[in-house]
Amino acid sequence: MSVLLPTPSGELERLHFAPSTRPAVSPTPPTSRLVYAASHVVADPLRSSSTGPAAIDWDATLALRHDIWAAGLSVAESMDTAQRGMGLDAGRAMELAARTIAEDPRHGEGVAVGVTSDAITDPLPTLDEITGAYLRQIEHVVSCGGTPVIMASRHLVRVARGRDDYLRVYRELIDSSGVPVVLHWLGDVFDPALTGYWGSTDPAVALDTVVELIAGDPTAVKGVKISLLDPVHELALRDRIPDGPVVFTGDDFHYTDMMAGDGTRHSHALLGAFAALAPWAAEAVRRLDDGDEAGFRAVLEPTQALSRVVFRAPTPAYKAGVAWLAYLTGGQSHFRMLGGMESARDVLHLADLVRAANGMGYFDDPDLTAARIEAALRAHGIV
Repeated sequence: MSVLLPTPSGELERLHFAPSTRPAVSPTPPTSRLVYAASHVVADPLRSSSTGPAAIDWDATLALRHDIWAAGLSVAESMDTAQRGMGLDAGRAMELAARTIAEDPRHGEGVAVGVTSDAITDPLPTLDEITGAYLRQIEHVVSCGGTPVIMASRHLVRVARGRDDYLRVYRELIDSSGVPVVLHWLGDVFDPALTGYWGSTDPAVALDTVVELIAGDPTAVKGVKISLLDPVHELALRDRIPDGPVVFTGDDFHYTDMMAGDGTRHSHALLGAFAALAPWAAEAVRRLDDGDEAGFRAVLEPTQALSRVVFRAPTPAYKAGVAWLAYLTGGQSHFRMLGGMESARDVLHLADLVRAANGMGYFDDPDLTAARIEAALRAHGIV
């Protein structure tokens, strides 16, 4: 089976589908690493527009989460992969959280939910207003049975006068949550509006603040996700984090090395890439469960090439790649996204994603995939 794909030279190139490497799945969670896949949302194609509230196809969206649980992984909900703050507003984010936790076969154990200050409409709120907005979402998530992930706040980065303001807000959130929380350090490569988070544009200085925050009460912090796409800072955090909390890699470029570790320390995972790679991620970590690092690398390393194309600059557009892959494999019936974000990637990038995915044996139904590629290309005027 083959398909024609466009090239930068303006010609069409034939691609033959490789045999599928998709592993069989099991709902039993792996034991050697905590692994969350940050899943995306499926837009309702009949009601999706660039204005008004997010129009979500709830059945298709929740089916994607069941696929993640069926592979034994946990779901990171209502986060940036779900277009949080980029098509998914606060109200729908909390509705999505409640629906997902209610469907979790592990009764909330398999769901962590992003909370932030996005319900605030004032661009320059007070620190107390930011704290209150966070706390209302934390209370909602905890009442539903999920784990709160304290996401970075665009409001806080605008109004904080320095590290002490971050420490004040976050300490109140941690002290008031009632359950251990996950901290979420999202770098400006993912969201330029977060430049200078933790009170400094120097990641090493920001790291000091994060470590001090966690050291204040390590038992109240389940872990911290670091998404700077730079292993140096993640390794430094692993070396300095107090005993108890864990580091979740958010490095979609280097997750294999980060999760494998150095024999002394390793990272767990909370990744948007794993929304598209759940069967491979689960199979790889189960090999780590058996002490087989070589087997882990043999399964997971071939997925890195695809992840690096998905997260190619401009990195915030990566969600389009996750949705495109779901469309090509039958996870959704169309290639539409909230707010029309499918247009964030051009047709040549989509073709590169097909090539990278095929290179790792991603497609297990070439007939379906080819038909959907051809339909999308026709919509772009390519026959």
